[in-house]
Amino acid sequence: MPARRMIIAAGLAALATTQPAATAPAPAPVPPPLRPQQVATGATKPVGGQAPGYYRLFVGRFEVTALLDGTHPFPSDRVAIGATRDEVEKALGEAFLPLRYEGMINAFLIDMDGRLVLIDSGAGNLYGTEGGGLKQAIVAAGYAPEQVTDVFVTHLHEDHVGGLVLDGQAVFPRATIHIPRKDADFWLDDRNRAGVNDLLKPFFPAVQGVLAPYRRAGRVSPFEEGAALLPGLTPIAAPGHTPGHTAYLLSDAGQSLLFWGDAVHMAPVQLPHPKVAIRYDWNVPMAVASRRTLFAMAADRHWLVAGAHISFPSIGHVRHDRGDGYAFVPANYTLNRSRP
Repeated sequence: MPARRMIIAAGLAALATTQPAATAPAPAPVPPPLRPQQVATGATKPVGGQAPGYYRLFVGRFEVTALLDGTHPFPSDRVAIGATRDEVEKALGEAFLPLRYEGMINAFLIDMDGRLVLIDSGAGNLYGTEGGGLKQAIVAAGYAPEQVTDVFVTHLHEDHVGGLVLDGQAVFPRATIHIPRKDADFWLDDRNRAGVNDLLKPFFPAVQGVLAPYRRAGRVSPFEEGAALLPGLTPIAAPGHTPGHTAYLLSDAGQSLLFWGDAVHMAPVQLPHPKVAIRYDWNVPMAVASRRTLFAMAADRHWLVAGAHISFPSIGHVRHDRGDGYAFVPANYTLNRSRP
């Protein structure tokens, strides 16, 4: 073989030993197995349902997780005070909602400085199948109910404390339940039952029942207005919906999030028309005044807000709108892959 051909052949042989083998084409994705009805009919069938509801964001160094306990048909046409049925229907219609729309039951978990803090606990099974999703949402979010150290209650209504107990057992066996003193004094005293309307009368035994295991364990802690709670968490008295209704302001690193409890039940109605109250309010003029105050504070100071009954995940800003009204601006979705 001529020398030139020998050199070329040797080079090709060396190249063949150093080149990686050709990559085989990736296998085609395997479709999921067919369910029995698909095998039988060749058709699909909607699965239905939703994933457990949770959503996270950070307020400074504190991780906040919004949790969905459930939804229930809200009877807006029967409970509004300060607006006619037609006015309520018009406001809801502008938000593409019917009179009996699906209302949220939300709660919020805060991971702060070694404590796991829950703001309200949802309705539990006091609302039948319309609540009771909180425990599942907590687990899906990566926590366990046994890790919760503190529950701060905005007020003692069924859909805010019902989730403290399931099947007669405390859901949060390590937690201390912190309650505004004025609400504890009111709802834990049956003598006050005669002074409320028929909608509120059933709340007395229901609330007392879910608090019972925590009271027996000495883990119910009423606090006074303006009390120092945890560093970064400040109570703001907002009475009217109940005697001790309280909002909580979480603040760190120049950021703030206001958990305003039941300042709002019907967001499309009460944000543009803060004067509108509901029959669940213990003192209507006081509830309206507190709502106006919280709206103005949040709008003027650019706080984030978190509402128990705003469409999940219920976190956003409020801004001044037409006249003395306000509008809700949902927070932009964030993945928040890591702590700031």
